[in-house]
Amino acid sequence: MSGLFRMMTLKKNSQLICLILFLLSLAITLTINARWLYVMDINQLGILDYVTLSKSELMKNYDQLMTYLNFFWVNPLQMVDFPVSESGALHFYEVKRLFQINYLVMLITLIPSVFLLKNKIKEKTLWQLVRPFTIVLSGLVVLLFFMATAFDTFFVKFHEVFFNNDAWIFDPVTDPIITVLPQDYFMHCFILFFSLFVLFIVSFIIIGRIQLKRITKMDEH
Repeated sequence: MSGLFRMMTLKKNSQLICLILFLLSLAITLTINARWLYVMDINQLGILDYVTLSKSELMKNYDQLMTYLNFFWVNPLQMVDFPVSESGALHFYEVKRLFQINYLVMLITLIPSVFLLKNKIKEKTLWQLVRPFTIVLSGLVVLLFFMATAFDTFFVKFHEVFFNNDAWIFDPVTDPIITVLPQDYFMHCFILFFSLFVLFIVSFIIIGRIQLKRITKMDEH
């Protein structure tokens, strides 16, 4: 009996982890493909002041970079107006690999997440997500506070966690692409990602609490 209970608990926790990973990877996917954000930042951050390119020419290079990062069969990285050093190519290759891992995680967790949500909606047990999602939200708040108060440190730590070299530290002379990818743009990307992920998590918490209140009222009557 205890073995069966452990198996059920393990299955329940696995499904919950799948859902969280799906929402995480979905938020990442929406962020890294937010072309509109870069278009907006071209004007907001005055990116064109650092190059002799028009906005359309710059966007052509941006699209070439994103095509390389998004599709595993696109090799090597080639941009019309920006040469890439060996070190720069290594870093973009590692970023490309992270992109592919994210897409793989999203695809793998999609079906289990759909089944979990389908069952919880049918059984009216979405309220069970409130507690674990509240814990996730607490962790996100801590990260957001760290990012808001010390983004430079957060940015460095992020790279130290996901990359085991310093290839991400670009030299504008050998990799001029860094001049049109300012740190403030990446800060906006992180803000967008956290906003989306928090929105997903909070939505489930609110829906769960509303459902729990309805169930409680029904039991009272």
